[in-house]
Amino acid sequence: MKMTEENNDGNSTITMEDVQSLIKKKDTIEEQIKAYYDVLEDQEVGMEGPLVDAEGFPRADVNVYQIRTARHTISCLQNDHKAIMVEIEEALHRLHALEKAKREQDQAESQTESMEQEVTLPSPFARVDAVSQGSPACQAGLQISDEIIAFGSINTGNFQNLQNIASVVQHSEGRPLNVTVIRNGQKTQMGLTPQRWSGRGLLGSVPRHNPISELYGQFL
Repeated sequence: MKMTEENNDGNSTITMEDVQSLIKKKDTIEEQIKAYYDVLEDQEVGMEGPLVDAEGFPRADVNVYQIRTARHTISCLQNDHKAIMVEIEEALHRLHALEKAKREQDQAESQTESMEQEVTLPSPFARVDAVSQGSPACQAGLQISDEIIAFGSINTGNFQNLQNIASVVQHSEGRPLNVTVIRNGQKTQMGLTPQRWSGRGLLGSVPRHNPISELYGQFL
């Protein structure tokens, strides 16, 4: 069951869509401010121009009411603009913090999964040092540096030496064997059929185990 903790400190989850919505509001306010400034410019008074004549009477050559309304609205919109700019800045900080936390969480989960996988993977008992082109091993998908954890009936629990693999190969000519290797930290399975080919041995691969056996060329 997934639960979401109620947040009362103002740090609720925010998305990029929320930030874009705030930016859209800011753009609308800026457009409104410009429109009212255009009204003042049309009457050539601006925000500070006098609205009375030399004798103290309202000027007859301008629309005093319209100018006062425009000036008041501009002041209010400018306050709104400052407020929404603060909102945008805070929203961006929160969004970046959330994204950073998400990245760190993803990295931690990835490391945990990797560690769990490393723990669950059995220890390899042999490593592939060479794979001949066109050989049965090559056709099966075996690669250099593959670490073998299962070869037919041989596994980490019952492996003693490379003679075990030799015996399995000699008694499985023409029959597919299930082979499991560790490749780049991942378990990989394949079917390998020991058989005669143009090269030496029945597999065309060279596994290594310490101490190094001299049986390679005889059956592999």
